[in-house]
Amino acid sequence: MITPVFSPDSEAGSDPAFYVACRGHHADVGGISPGSMPPFSRSIEEEGLRLANVPLLVGGRFAEADWRARLAAGPHPVRNPSQLLADLQAQVAANRLGVEELQRWIAREGESEVRTWMARVQANAAEAVREVIDGLRDGEHSVELDDGSRIVVSVRIDRAARRARVDFSGTSPQQSGNMNAPLAITKAVVLYAFRCLVGRPIPLNAGCFEPIDLVVPQGCLLRPEPPAAVVAGNVETSQAVANALFGALGVMAAAQGTMNNLSFGDERRQYYETICGGTGAGPTFAGADAVQSHMTNSRLTDPEILEDRFPVVVERFALRRGSGGRGRHSGGNGVERWLRFEAPLSVSLLTGSRRVPPFGLAGGESGQPGENRLVRADGSEVPLPGCAALEVEPGDRLLIATPGGGGYGAPEQPR
Repeated sequence: MITPVFSPDSEAGSDPAFYVACRGHHADVGGISPGSMPPFSRSIEEEGLRLANVPLLVGGRFAEADWRARLAAGPHPVRNPSQLLADLQAQVAANRLGVEELQRWIAREGESEVRTWMARVQANAAEAVREVIDGLRDGEHSVELDDGSRIVVSVRIDRAARRARVDFSGTSPQQSGNMNAPLAITKAVVLYAFRCLVGRPIPLNAGCFEPIDLVVPQGCLLRPEPPAAVVAGNVETSQAVANALFGALGVMAAAQGTMNNLSFGDERRQYYETICGGTGAGPTFAGADAVQSHMTNSRLTDPEILEDRFPVVVERFALRRGSGGRGRHSGGNGVERWLRFEAPLSVSLLTGSRRVPPFGLAGGESGQPGENRLVRADGSEVPLPGCAALEVEPGDRLLIATPGGGGYGAPEQPR
């Protein structure tokens, strides 16, 4: 959501001086499955509501009637429009606060001074990334996804120019499924990876990208042509891209490589969560157990809240000990999460690293791949693939065992 910011002394009809923006993830925006994370979407139209630059406020007033009509339109309408509209209004409130604070700053310091400091923040970020590039070496890496697609990346360092060229040539073509990652996601992963290597506190901003030349072939998995399905590109492929980049730079073994996306619901209620796992080890550190890593930072709903609002019981949530790859520094452990359902619901799973384990680095061993399993109320067990859509009944139990991270360095031999 974007809100224009005008200088306090600007004339009517003048262009905005700045913009304030915020981004949110919503419980359901329509699409072919509750929670809007369909495992088998084939085009972006099946993944939910798509709007281009539609105003939420008209003349300073919330255009509620128009928005309710939009949310109810199309073959796959939003399931809980009141909840979505409340969330959008919360984003409006956040932007309004940002506008007020920025206008207060402009009034105190002057627009010219504000622009100068914004430019300095970006210039400082660019220099911080150049300092990182000064210590890097050329490298390349390839990561295979569970569907057989490959992410291929090479990093070439120009020491004289203090620039890095990140080239994804050789990456698989876009797929008919939804593992495709739009270019914006690919850029975000590259930005994230280099920002992680900066050793001093700087705000994340576009200046970080200034010393980086990015090559992403049109029509590949990381730059698909419309109307490609992309819902898993954000949550799954992005994680694999982060692993590939850190592998090419030689700084970290693979983290779990997935967000372990679980969504369930019906026409009245919807829920979506991502589940933590192990991170990769590096030259001087072991991987972390049971954390969200790389391209996700979401927190799980407290069990008490989850069980109060939805017909589900969290039976077990514990470390999956031994799932991290062995090494001089071992990878972090994943988790086991058991849920028991108490009402008929539609369940969607969008998970990775179920066939291909998270890689180790420099002789370290791979982490264990994840596992999904349904245990019916009668005790029968159904192994589930990484991507699955199923209907559950009262008493059915779902296991999601998340992957461990890869180890770094050859494991020490017992004496």
